[in-house]
Amino acid sequence: MDHDDVEIVGWGHTPFGRLSDESLESLIVTAARDAITTAGLHPHEIDEIVLGIYNGGLQSLAFPSSLVLQADDDLLFTRATRVENACATGSAALLYGVRAIRSGQARRVLVIGAEKMTHAPAEAIGHALLGAAYERAGESSSTGFAELFAEIAEAYFAKYGDHSDTLARIAAKNHRNGVANPYAHLRSDLGFDFCRSTGPRNPMVAAPLRRTDCCPISDGAAAVVLAAPGSAPRTPAVRIRALVQANDFLPTSRRDPLAFAAAHRAWQAALEQARVRLPDLHLLEIHDCFTIAELIEYEVVGLCPPGGGGQVVADGVVDRDGKLPVNPSGGLKAKGHPVCATGVSQHVMAVLQLTERAGAMQIPGATVAGVFNMGGVAVANYASVLERVQ
Repeated sequence: MDHDDVEIVGWGHTPFGRLSDESLESLIVTAARDAITTAGLHPHEIDEIVLGIYNGGLQSLAFPSSLVLQADDDLLFTRATRVENACATGSAALLYGVRAIRSGQARRVLVIGAEKMTHAPAEAIGHALLGAAYERAGESSSTGFAELFAEIAEAYFAKYGDHSDTLARIAAKNHRNGVANPYAHLRSDLGFDFCRSTGPRNPMVAAPLRRTDCCPISDGAAAVVLAAPGSAPRTPAVRIRALVQANDFLPTSRRDPLAFAAAHRAWQAALEQARVRLPDLHLLEIHDCFTIAELIEYEVVGLCPPGGGGQVVADGVVDRDGKLPVNPSGGLKAKGHPVCATGVSQHVMAVLQLTERAGAMQIPGATVAGVFNMGGVAVANYASVLERVQ
């Protein structure tokens, strides 16, 4: 099979947010059923299931792969595997599914990313997420990765000047975009002035990052059905032109905190594999767990040289009506970040755009999209290029 002979033919997506009436199982079941239905398939036609869940102790059930079979009795005996790669788990699950199809071991694969987090206290969530940080694993913290990305922001400011207002503009952009996303956790247009202010409603979480610089803790699930061409009735489908992974060292002492070197490697390899250039893309869904991450990722994808992201934002390049819209879904910042649902969700958001089913989020004429998802502080990095096909 060619590298691009895998298509996304079905998708499902629960709302993201504080979903107290939902369980991990119910979220998985809902997303799985919707993905199979939109693919126009019967459950017995699914050859393989890949479930992405981080957990880190947030759920007592640590063996969830067969929960997917609860979606339909006709999934019984379908091989199912759980994968995990921190906040990039959703994309890791996708890559696992793509490889199964490319190898000929499957023709149709159901991929799900899910997480149930909001039931846990902040300290437990921080402890769980810090399990993905080499130096901080095992520590208790109510702010978790915010402290790590605050250190990156401080280093960025020290090198390129204070970009607090740039971060506020990124937050305001993504909140504005999130209003149009029916799946988003936060659907309020907060505005630039609020996002740059500090006070009881927008406290400093870990200086210089305010609450509006940090994605919310969310529950949710997203799913896709991957298929070899011609093995499912769905049209139009979305072809995966590229899906590339690159990992960096885990200890921060072995990485330049501003370089995102493995992210650069994954992104450039994805463009090369897909045989496209940045101007060929019509939108990006990228990993804005914190606004400083999105700012640096502008450099990763080639929108600007190091330190030049502030001008990109000020010029409106990344706005919904800009030259290259970034996170028209609202991104993790507004849509939410149920850790392992994120990578799959990013691909679903791109698919909705490319099949003209994005509703109020729609970018007119979008046929090619890029996705970037990372785990840890740019440790596990996945870059995708998706294209609409008839």
